Amino acid sequence: MKNKDVLNNQKVLLVYSGGLDTSICIPWMREELGYKEVITVTVDVGQEKSDIAQAEEKAKAMKTTHFTVDAKEEFIEKYCWPAVQANGDYQGYPMSTSIARPLIAAKAVEVAEKLGVNAFAHGCTGKGNDQYRIEFGIRSKMPNAVIHAPIREHNMTRSWEIEYAQKKGVPIQQSLNKIWSIDENLWGRSIEGGRLEEPDFAPPEEIFQWTKSIDNAAAKAETLTIRFKNGVPVALNDKASSPASLVMQLNTMAGNHGIGRIDVMEDRMMGLKVRENYECPASTVFLKAHKALENLVLTRDEIRFKALVDQEWSKLAYEGLWWDPYKDDLEAFIQSTQKRVTGDVSLRLYKGQVTVTGRTSTWALYSEDLASFDTTTFDQRESTGAVKNFGLQARMFGQLLKKHQKDL
Repeated sequence: MKNKDVLNNQKVLLVYSGGLDTSICIPWMREELGYKEVITVTVDVGQEKSDIAQAEEKAKAMKTTHFTVDAKEEFIEKYCWPAVQANGDYQGYPMSTSIARPLIAAKAVEVAEKLGVNAFAHGCTGKGNDQYRIEFGIRSKMPNAVIHAPIREHNMTRSWEIEYAQKKGVPIQQSLNKIWSIDENLWGRSIEGGRLEEPDFAPPEEIFQWTKSIDNAAAKAETLTIRFKNGVPVALNDKASSPASLVMQLNTMAGNHGIGRIDVMEDRMMGLKVRENYECPASTVFLKAHKALENLVLTRDEIRFKALVDQEWSKLAYEGLWWDPYKDDLEAFIQSTQKRVTGDVSLRLYKGQVTVTGRTSTWALYSEDLASFDTTTFDQRESTGAVKNFGLQARMFGQLLKKHQKDL
């Protein structure tokens, strides 16, 4: 049944990936909600070129007004690099899908504003995280937006969607046997759905595209150097490139060595435990190198406190709260520390492992003269008094415990 919002605006903008969920939204918007024009927007944050082309072809075949927005460089520079500075990680993997969603929402709103549209649709389910991220992003940029979520609102299942798509002549790749749901951007690739949801099901090799298996990984180790400036990667092996180019280069290098495959039981925002498979070769290496450089240049207390700040930042980023003032507050501290995170980190890639082999920086809080056992610059005798009084209260408590043991 048509509602007042639809009657007031006959156009709806669909945040479009070209996948099953978003594709069935096109006939649904027209036939069930009565929209006369469906506008599809695909935001390119590093998907395969063939996927972008496929989305454009599908949109054309289903007669939508389609836009493709190239946001790859912006994604890396304004979303992934801040994630590096904050050591962005959620339950053991580099966040990729979550940090792309705010940008996708923002770009969709930009197109909508140019066209005078305030109605949106997306293909997020009611079980996942993206419904929060996408809708927060849209409403942050356009508070009066009308948002439709057909999959969630009508409790659709993946099998029902496939049958609906076949009935409506919607071109899709999924079948009832191969039902993988894949999300991809330059920072990572997530694969879920079908039997992959079973915690004890061994993922078939066919789901992986960016990383070689350990058996097929390069037989010879490879070394590389990453240069950082203010906590941001700027060069690989002394060769500077654009942000997106750096990530693409390292994705290829690390993936060739089988680095970045992660299989986790993840806790979604709604409290559901789900099994997820990720491929994130470049982000895995960048994050390890960045933390190694931080450990060289930051003080012990900065490192300790920043770990807490990074955890809070990662929680907000995972939830898509990119424009929360709390995130700005956390980033004020993070950016202060990153002024000194400048230098080179050397690494070794081999058979699924990335190993830090060296790090250098003009801001290094390291002195060979002070640390060496073969120098006398640090007068060891001066430690005697400090060591004698170390843990004084704990020792006193131990004596009291012995004295009053029978009274406890």
